[in-house]
Amino acid sequence: MAALYKIYLFCLQVVVIFAVVSCSSEDRYTNHGHGWNHAHATFYGDINGGETMQGACGYGNLFEQGYGLKTTALSTALFNNGAACGACFEIMCANDPQWCVRGSVIRVTATNFCPPNYTKTHDIWCNPPQKHFDLSLPMFLKIAQYKAGVVPVIYRRVVCWKKGGIKFEIKGNPYWMLVLVYNVGGVGDVTSVKIKGSSSNNWIDMSRSWGQNWHTSEGLQGQALSFRVETSDGKVVQSNDVAPANWQLGQTYEGKNFH
Repeated sequence: MAALYKIYLFCLQVVVIFAVVSCSSEDRYTNHGHGWNHAHATFYGDINGGETMQGACGYGNLFEQGYGLKTTALSTALFNNGAACGACFEIMCANDPQWCVRGSVIRVTATNFCPPNYTKTHDIWCNPPQKHFDLSLPMFLKIAQYKAGVVPVIYRRVVCWKKGGIKFEIKGNPYWMLVLVYNVGGVGDVTSVKIKGSSSNNWIDMSRSWGQNWHTSEGLQGQALSFRVETSDGKVVQSNDVAPANWQLGQTYEGKNFH
């Protein structure tokens, strides 16, 4: 009996440890402890990602920028006027056994906007207040059958795991700098970008143009550039002297990342 009791205690400890580890792992991936929410999902573009490149978040070639086809467009209720660009979601088809791929879960990054169509009286998935994901076709097919067209899903915010550092693509002209911020880890959605030239001690607030494009009219030519990026969870990453003093328009520079 004593031996059996020791085995019982050992098994109980294993169960408790497993539960703690599982909960800790779950907390790592959810944003602010948020759980699953209900929405619907459709798809756009073709199997190769046609029509999913570019988009309202300001990204370009999603393959070159590291997002590939693991992307989604968001409805008005989720897009938040572009502030949600770069956020990552875990999505699962739910409550539709005819069309759902059972047990399949996808992780995608928000890279585009699904615009509302107020002339419609049905299929109003992207109209407010609907929470809706318009997925790339390859991602949709991982959770549902093509013929379904639209399926109910559950979703939650998760941590974005990105390779390398945050990328800063400098565009614009000598009098107006536009910086695309992408490949952002952590919660992914950027709420503030500051820039500083090497000839100054002051950080300059950049303004959001659209999506994850940020601009300033400050003259920073001939100075090495540092960036300070803040995400929606209040975390900040500062990358010093990311771009050298001879930085050029059209070039991309890499800083630190959230991990």
